Amino acid sequence: MTADDIKLADVKKLTEVGAGRSRKTTETRAPAAARLTVEKTVTDMTKATEGLFKAAEEVAEFSRGNAEAVAKATQLYVAGVQDLGKQTLALFQGLSDTAIENAKAFSTVKSLKEAAELQASFTKATLEKTFAESAKLQEAALKLAESSFAPLSARMSLAVEKFSKPLAA
Repeated sequence: MTADDIKLADVKKLTEVGAGRSRKTTETRAPAAARLTVEKTVTDMTKATEGLFKAAEEVAEFSRGNAEAVAKATQLYVAGVQDLGKQTLALFQGLSDTAIENAKAFSTVKSLKEAAELQASFTKATLEKTFAESAKLQEAALKLAESSFAPLSARMSLAVEKFSKPLAA
């Protein structure tokens, strides 16, 4: 005997007692209607449960993708910041080397005019180098921002696409 048959038997008993009908009348009418009601209820509950499990699986999968995107963005950001640090260090090392060369050149100066000209040329060269390297650093920082936010942007686009669809679809 299945669970449906047991439930049907209980419904049958209740119908006989509650309606005060004879057993023959209840057996012909109640089992068919009760069985259909129970079957529809069980079917509806099964569909609802399956829908909830499917939704839970989708949410878990989407959350896993979000975590992976955050990890990837963080990894790209950290690597990019290390790169920017190396480039900045190289810029300051180059400026230090230039300053040492300038100091050595000043030791050979024989006149004030020559020192002023030397200082002007060194200052001009240092400023040009600093501006050029700063532009490179700025470009590298912009690329870093774009690349490190790319995984997050992709997840956001996916979320908008996925959750903008109607629930019934």
